[in-house]
Amino acid sequence: MIWHLVAAVFAALAAAGIGLLLRKLSGNRLPKWIVPVMAGLGMLGYQIHVEYSWFDHKKAQLPASAEVIDSAAGTEIWRPWTFAFPMTTRFSVLDRDSLSRSGDVAEFMLYHFERRHTDLVIPQGYLLNCDNRELVPLFKANQRPDREGLRTLRRDSTLLQRACAEPGA
Repeated sequence: MIWHLVAAVFAALAAAGIGLLLRKLSGNRLPKWIVPVMAGLGMLGYQIHVEYSWFDHKKAQLPASAEVIDSAAGTEIWRPWTFAFPMTTRFSVLDRDSLSRSGDVAEFMLYHFERRHTDLVIPQGYLLNCDNRELVPLFKANQRPDREGLRTLRRDSTLLQRACAEPGA
């Protein structure tokens, strides 16, 4: 987090320097306020870049056995540009190394990533009945099924297709 602040300050300084250079090249015809405006735009540009590259950055950090199965883009009122270009703020990853099949039942770990002021990762174990598409989370303490969390997946669900695929397919 501190490195983002340092990078934002340097982006502001660089943009302010460009504003100062433009002002000098114009023979001081540009107004004085161009320098702080450019500094603000530099900080804003850096922050927007970091937010939009978050998903690709996190995806690049995943091991080869991890597969992104779902992502969600959102809009926020305090980020008006997200209404034109929604930003990925959440995604789920299937850990193929944790995937085990026993007949028609698959057991695996699913990791939910969320972008907040600090990144949030929620690991959750699941059981999936491949025949009737029922997905049930496992309690973290004892790895027993939580029947209240039972839900049925759609037939075209990426999670269903990946978890229930034949090994080696």
